Amino acid sequence: MILNDILNIIESVAPVQWQEAWDNSGLQIGERNATIDRVLLTVDVTEAVIDEAIRRKCQLILSHHPLLFHGIKQITGATSQARCVQRAIEHHIAIYSAHTSMDSALHGVSGRMADKIGLQNQRILMPNPTYGSQVGLGIIGTLPQPLPLHRFIDHIKTTFDAPWLRYTQGKSDTIHTVALCGGAGAEFIPNAIQQGADAYITADCKYHEMQAAASDITVVDMDHWVSEHFTREIFAELLQDKVECIIARSDQSPILAV
Repeated sequence: MILNDILNIIESVAPVQWQEAWDNSGLQIGERNATIDRVLLTVDVTEAVIDEAIRRKCQLILSHHPLLFHGIKQITGATSQARCVQRAIEHHIAIYSAHTSMDSALHGVSGRMADKIGLQNQRILMPNPTYGSQVGLGIIGTLPQPLPLHRFIDHIKTTFDAPWLRYTQGKSDTIHTVALCGGAGAEFIPNAIQQGADAYITADCKYHEMQAAASDITVVDMDHWVSEHFTREIFAELLQDKVECIIARSDQSPILAV
């Protein structure tokens, strides 16, 4: 396939204009008229992922997190980011990232999380005022049947294959309405409370964010990568039967738990 055709498929679900103002979704490296036979799917673009793309002869890395997020002023090999850029260009590997553009899609990152845990009656938690109720961050919905808190936590840990979870007791021993946001979504805890959620699932919560909400809602905090690794499934499904897709073996959370 031509790279531009692949990007049109991705952007039909997650248009670049849906990204947050601070983000850098889109084509990071490469030319849109390049021929692509094999795509490596990943959450993060790391040196290990670049090496895997070279080894497995992939012409495109399709990632969730952008490689070029903060400005880069020098490509000297002095930093991991610069080395990734250098090696990708040297080996003619294009890099495209669908970050908050895919976060904002109804059936994007948070939607896939909601599907995995079986949420019904799904709707956007934080609709984007520019694009309407079907575009925005987070999802809220209901479990098919209420679950005792301990069973709910076990369900989340198993579903996401999470090595660890942190959570607050909340105000209810039974969980029915659940809100969630892939990645760092602690800022939306008050919105989950306002919309009647019994539990809110996200990543990267600080102590005081969880403490402030502890009497109002069960906050479940997980590893950032773990909350978003299903993104690779979304990419694979969008491109199935069109181009060969490989989920990167080297794409793993950098955070280890003991």
